[in-house]
Amino acid sequence: MRNALVTGSPPSAASTGPSVPAPSGGRLAGVVTMAGSGLSNQIGAAIGSHAFPVLGPLGVVAVRQYVAAIVLFAVGRPRPRDFTRAQWWPVLGLAVVFGTMNLSLYTAIDRIGLGLAVTLEFVGPLTIALAAARRRVDAACAVIAATGVVTLMRPRPSADYVGMGLGLLAACCWASYILLNRTVGRRIPGVQGSAIATGISALMFLPVGVVLVLHRPPTATAVGCAVAAGVLSSAVPYLADLFTLRRVPAQAFGLFMSVNPLLAALVGRIGLGQNLGWTEWTSIGAIVAANTLSTLTRRWGEGATS
Repeated sequence: MRNALVTGSPPSAASTGPSVPAPSGGRLAGVVTMAGSGLSNQIGAAIGSHAFPVLGPLGVVAVRQYVAAIVLFAVGRPRPRDFTRAQWWPVLGLAVVFGTMNLSLYTAIDRIGLGLAVTLEFVGPLTIALAAARRRVDAACAVIAATGVVTLMRPRPSADYVGMGLGLLAACCWASYILLNRTVGRRIPGVQGSAIATGISALMFLPVGVVLVLHRPPTATAVGCAVAAGVLSSAVPYLADLFTLRRVPAQAFGLFMSVNPLLAALVGRIGLGQNLGWTEWTSIGAIVAANTLSTLTRRWGEGATS
């Protein structure tokens, strides 16, 4: 669930610039930062879920969008008056996708739990990665991942297909976010495009905040949980990614993202008491393994031909 600020949700490597070689100490710091970022992301979502009974997923996402906008505007310092029409359309698309992605993900978390929701969302970037490949091993990885998804969504009395559908909608949004972010990164320097998109998305959710305050006044605890979700799942991962992408290879960054579904399942179990059966754990493992295998073999293949 970098959701939007990496990733999942987030500015991609294209918008932050290519990674550069770093000393071993710098790479170690990058790895530690990636681990902290992933854990922060999932803990933030778990804390935010405690505000669902008062704010609902919509209210929590609204607060998260506000926090993300503040952070990105402070870092990106965008100049929207300088944008051309060709620059504005992907930014507007990014804003819509950003908001829809987070709302569908958090609603899925509310219905099917953190681990399953994040795993289904992860199918989005995995699909983008496998679709661009032309190797047999990637086709095998696609079959492995698809098997994991089908197993997660198998018919059973307790299945929440609406929640699963929302998880897959988040996956589609994340895939769209990656494609749009590439376009924005090519057309707009720095993170100005992402900052404007996040700001527009926050404005889209502004009426939600007004309605909540006027008709359903939130408690201080609920607002605190929602703000914590914004900081831990948006601000911290975004700043961590800026640090990491300058110290570790992009492939290593993509490989480590595979751990997020497992982190989400562990945080859901430890922090929220959301226990998964062995079938769910196996399915999550299959999806993670598919991305890991594809990334590792791609790295080796490039090393052999370089």
